[in-house]
Amino acid sequence: MTPRDASDDSRWSDLQRPPLNAAALRRGLVREGGLWRDVELVQRTGSTNTDLVDLATEGKASEGAILVAEEQTAGKGRLDRQWTAPPRSGLFFSVLLNPAEVPAARWGWLPLLTGVALATGLSRAAGVDTALKWPNDLLVTVGGEERKAGGILAERAGDEGVVVGVGVNVTLREDELPVPQAGSLALAGAVSTDRDPLLRGVLRSLEEWYGRWRAAAGDPVVSGLQETYAAGCATLGRVVRAELPGERTITGEAVAIDGDGRLVLATAEGVQEPVGAGDIVHLRPA
Repeated sequence: MTPRDASDDSRWSDLQRPPLNAAALRRGLVREGGLWRDVELVQRTGSTNTDLVDLATEGKASEGAILVAEEQTAGKGRLDRQWTAPPRSGLFFSVLLNPAEVPAARWGWLPLLTGVALATGLSRAAGVDTALKWPNDLLVTVGGEERKAGGILAERAGDEGVVVGVGVNVTLREDELPVPQAGSLALAGAVSTDRDPLLRGVLRSLEEWYGRWRAAAGDPVVSGLQETYAAGCATLGRVVRAELPGERTITGEAVAIDGDGRLVLATAEGVQEPVGAGDIVHLRPA
């Protein structure tokens, strides 16, 4: 990690985007008996996921570690895509989890669990309607159009850990969007874009959902995760195209999220086919 010098005046170069306060975040999140153990805030780094995976692999981070960056220069998305945004314009953070009580076969639910926590936390703290696109995108509505405002990426960290990274566009303006299909909480009419309470709200929601899921040994039905994810998933009920590894595609109606967190497509041939990985393209409005 290569934090900027704390005396760098650029930290205050955009007064509409004040810096986060690490001490305030620690006071609000770290508590005896809670999940979160520490909050580290850096001004600039390549990828919080890469940094935290490295720290966990080297034995320098334990479950409950939170790494937040004011700016990422090489933020990672799925399929080796990059996530970039102006400094202090969003939430860019990673957390280290060690779900030892949960069979590894159920760890694939962690990105979906994080999506539920993210949508729930932001809906409460920002006052904006959100939806989830399977498997890892946060959607908002801007001018009647559905746009991506956030993403989630989970990576293994050694044999026992999982690092989950989140990126959310908070105050990104129209002229700053990387692609026309992108959005932000501000563009979606959020009542608050103060990143401190937004981040605390998301992490408290994640702690709650992770605890519930872990207590149920990762059972998505008992924990309520499968039902809650399906209720907030904008992909269900739509005709979609799944672009799979090996240049294979499947087109069909997204009809369910199965017990393994896979998206089930009903094809024109009358076959129900589960999709565990791939890009999903929404082909018509819900």
